[in-house]
Amino acid sequence: MTDFLQQLEEIVGKGGLLGSEQVSIRNKSYWDASPMKARALVRPKTTEQVCAVLKLCHQHKINVVTHGGLTGTVQGTLSGKADLVLSMERLNAIEEIDPQGRTATVQAGVVLQTLQENVKQHDLMFPLDLGARGSCTIGGNIATNAGGVNVIRYGMMRELVLGLEVVLADGTLISSMNRMLKNNAGYDLKQLFVGTEGTLGIVTRAIVKLKELPLSANSALVAVNEFSQVVDLLKFVDKSLGGQLTSYELMWRNYYQAVTEAGWHESPLPRNYPYYVVLEAQGADPQADKEHFQLMMEAAMEKGLIEDAVLPKSEAERDKVWAIREDFEALLSLRPQFIYDVSLPIKDMDHYIQTLEQRLSERWSQCPFYALGHIGDGNLHFFVSPQNDDSADLHHQVNQIIYEPLEQCGGSVSAEHGIGLEKKAYLSLSRNAEEIALMKSVKNLFDPFNLLNPGKIF
Repeated sequence: MTDFLQQLEEIVGKGGLLGSEQVSIRNKSYWDASPMKARALVRPKTTEQVCAVLKLCHQHKINVVTHGGLTGTVQGTLSGKADLVLSMERLNAIEEIDPQGRTATVQAGVVLQTLQENVKQHDLMFPLDLGARGSCTIGGNIATNAGGVNVIRYGMMRELVLGLEVVLADGTLISSMNRMLKNNAGYDLKQLFVGTEGTLGIVTRAIVKLKELPLSANSALVAVNEFSQVVDLLKFVDKSLGGQLTSYELMWRNYYQAVTEAGWHESPLPRNYPYYVVLEAQGADPQADKEHFQLMMEAAMEKGLIEDAVLPKSEAERDKVWAIREDFEALLSLRPQFIYDVSLPIKDMDHYIQTLEQRLSERWSQCPFYALGHIGDGNLHFFVSPQNDDSADLHHQVNQIIYEPLEQCGGSVSAEHGIGLEKKAYLSLSRNAEEIALMKSVKNLFDPFNLLNPGKIF
């Protein structure tokens, strides 16, 4: 095997290969500080090097686990001692920004926030946005079909990808670097790789859509008493704003209270309301949009859709409101800590949450449960922390409580984070046997030796 590592070093250069001892001092994910395990970690700088690395691994039948920003929550990048980790950290160039065509050509290791900041210099925006923007990579966003806070207006990552360059398990390069919004020339092959968590091929480059940079942004933090108000307000705001609604984020009281405890985030509103919504609209006329937004908020108040609200008057105040939604570090000190990402029809959410609260409290006398989500697109997130229970199957017990009710309402065990290792036992709750069989057939076609991120998804 020393010969294999020598050949790897010849491909990527001495600085491009880290041995098992060097790998062990690196974190394996944002959520898990325990040492990474791998035979070695390779850091290619070009697509050609990725092709050569995968061709060599194919010859030696070496499993390959791809790493991006390591912000995923489903153990999708977990590697073993015999695996080779392929990190995209040196494939991090923004190759081109085309203001006329409103596209960007980027390598897979580009950090999301870096792309956002660079295209902003051209009065453009890349609309995908999520709390991990400073760490997650475009390749990882593609591999997991990332969503975030702007999905209600701009869609998930799948809708923002025009073209892809992908390396298959045997080192074959598939280049489908399309730039057009419309291209119906046969199968849209790039869609085969979006959301497949590195199990069918490794994304090395992409062409993504850009949008014109909005000239206005109006936000509000709203408190309501009934879930029905949350739903009615969403419909009212979306209709009143005529397509300008960009974000509609819901926080249940338990979450809001936890992140606004003394010493964390200041609460702009009383902390005893059952529901809090952060909503934002973006437009092209700062003065008119501001007036329209304020009139819309006043009308919603008159209709009884809002109990209380604050409208940020500056960018600093806006950032403070969004920090309440995005900065949940205060919750992560609880142990054990299980994080969930599900989706379901909005009409079923209230009953679903009540069911979870009841079942969790019946099973554990102390079980902090924090709920929030991108309700505009049906996506909820939970933090669950059952106390005083050291059962070996504790995580499985919580999983059953969270996931089983989703089957009845046609929900999904994963809205935007993928399946990885953590959720694969529950995939059948969201996909039928025929769908899973077809997925496995596609996997076998692209990766017959099961070398790419093996064991993930199914």
